[in-house]
Amino acid sequence: MSHRGPLTAVLTTVLGAALGGLLIWRVYKTKRKRLPSVQKAADPVEAPCPVREEFTAVEHERIQRAPLRDKEFKTVECQTSLLGGKPVMVSSEEDWQRIWPLMKEELSVFPVLGLDCEWVSVKGRASAVSLLQMASYSGLCVLVRLLAFRSPQQSFPLSLIEVLRDPHILKVGVGCYEDGKRLTRDYGLSMTCTVDLRYLALRQRQALVNNGLSLKSLAADLLNVSLDKSLELRCSDWEADQLTLEQMTYAARDAQVSVALFLHLLGLQPEAGLAFSSGSSYSELASRCQGLVDVPFKGRGDGDDKSGDGERRRRMRKPAVYESPESGDQQVPDPRKNNKRKPLGVGYSARKSPLYDNCYLHAPDGQPLCTCDKKKAKWYLDKGIGVLESEDPFVVRLLFEPSGRPDSQQDYYLTAKENLCVVCGKADSYIRKNIVPHEYRRHFPTEMKDHNSHDILLLCTSCHAASNVHDGYLKQQLAEEFAAPQGCEEGVRLLEDSDRRRVRSAARALLTAGGGLPEQRREELQALIKNFLNVKEDEELTDEVLQRAADLETRIFNEAYVPHGLKVVQAHAEKGLRGLMDLERRWRQHFLTSMHPRHLPPLWSVDHNHGKFLRKYGEDLPIKLN
Repeated sequence: MSHRGPLTAVLTTVLGAALGGLLIWRVYKTKRKRLPSVQKAADPVEAPCPVREEFTAVEHERIQRAPLRDKEFKTVECQTSLLGGKPVMVSSEEDWQRIWPLMKEELSVFPVLGLDCEWVSVKGRASAVSLLQMASYSGLCVLVRLLAFRSPQQSFPLSLIEVLRDPHILKVGVGCYEDGKRLTRDYGLSMTCTVDLRYLALRQRQALVNNGLSLKSLAADLLNVSLDKSLELRCSDWEADQLTLEQMTYAARDAQVSVALFLHLLGLQPEAGLAFSSGSSYSELASRCQGLVDVPFKGRGDGDDKSGDGERRRRMRKPAVYESPESGDQQVPDPRKNNKRKPLGVGYSARKSPLYDNCYLHAPDGQPLCTCDKKKAKWYLDKGIGVLESEDPFVVRLLFEPSGRPDSQQDYYLTAKENLCVVCGKADSYIRKNIVPHEYRRHFPTEMKDHNSHDILLLCTSCHAASNVHDGYLKQQLAEEFAAPQGCEEGVRLLEDSDRRRVRSAARALLTAGGGLPEQRREELQALIKNFLNVKEDEELTDEVLQRAADLETRIFNEAYVPHGLKVVQAHAEKGLRGLMDLERRWRQHFLTSMHPRHLPPLWSVDHNHGKFLRKYGEDLPIKLN
């Protein structure tokens, strides 16, 4: 018993201290959980106002992050934290003025807005944009009820107009360029500095193009975030007097996810140590988005739809109010139809047969000359100028001295090539890709056009479509560098003649509403036509003459027209052979950098044949462009 007494006392003391500490910790934790409600209760009582309550919640969250303002460099917060921000509804100028100071402060730190729009449609006709969603990097999201600003009594706040057209604030989203066009059409609001996230995803190669490029697909693939795109929410009434909490959350999440995707695609995570100062953040971001600002998204197989898989075409299906099935006017998609868009690359015509037969041609002394397809190899046999040396591999020995021989046995044209996509390795379907696009290669001198199969590679349809998107960036850079605008050749070659257009419009007006026009206006139109057609003033314009004027061709040939490709090649040709080789090298390197091919044929090189050209022709070769 004498030994148990002290031991029992020690154990009792330790257990008591542990239980006491646990009790104190639980009480402290409970108080911390209740702290926000206590603070809120201590706030001054205000008149009920949903906007003010939301603003106070956001303001409190900003106070918790106040130390960020004191840093010389502002660090971008984690994407996951910005998805829980409570949206703030704006239906008047007063609402906007309350939230604008906070939004302005956010943009001074990180000049990026996630942007999206919602609208309704009745019987297939789209109404004006109902809701504009804008989210900052912290998750602060403002929902602007645009219809409230259509009345003469209430105009758009000047600061809202300025932030939309500010060329130093990036507006990011899926289809944000098209959203800007809608805002201009419906409200006269101009929006600049937009960046479509689909282009960023393709450029960064962080999205599998086969999975689609819709906001929902990108959020799931890159952020592991599931967006609710249920029919009930997508087709809800966005013009209702009061939006439900589910509608507001749905709308805010699209804008917030857009910012999160932008951060992810540019690798702007706090753990990466990337930070921006308020003075240089825009220039740094703009440099990363070079060539993508204010560019409408166009992808073959994707069309111009904002979603990439058709999810946003639902705006052309949703009614302002739900109709009963008996009314025959219920705006819901036909379940028998597949409304999903085709994946990127669908619509391309893949090859039905292999490109490479890997047959060999040998010189009379047996030296290997090159590989070729079986049709060409059999042509030499049919003409009697070659003999079959082997069938597997298929080898034809020529009976005449060829015009040229390879410099060494380490020659690109002597290597066997596989029939698969050089980027991803897919072997069941592929299409030929011109590494140097035909619009440039066609103008090269003959010496650089012969034996150029080195720059024709196989890509699967998806990689081919993605590569074409990347090619558009380089073409735009070349267009800017050499003042060689792109576009439809017909649209550039033919110019619209304003005088002929006015005459045609005048003739059509006289034919359709001549009797209903005021006398003075009719005389002005007739004088315009007579002057152009050299008709005397006292002569009457017959219906035949008016019809001829109404059918007048208004486009004239632009004598100064030079195609984009030719102008770029001409600029490089001014530096001689080396200048053209630089253009060729630039396109080859662009393909390597943008597509990261893993299955290139052996000996494929960005400097292919350049040394041979210089040895054979010299740097002073007279350049004759085609």
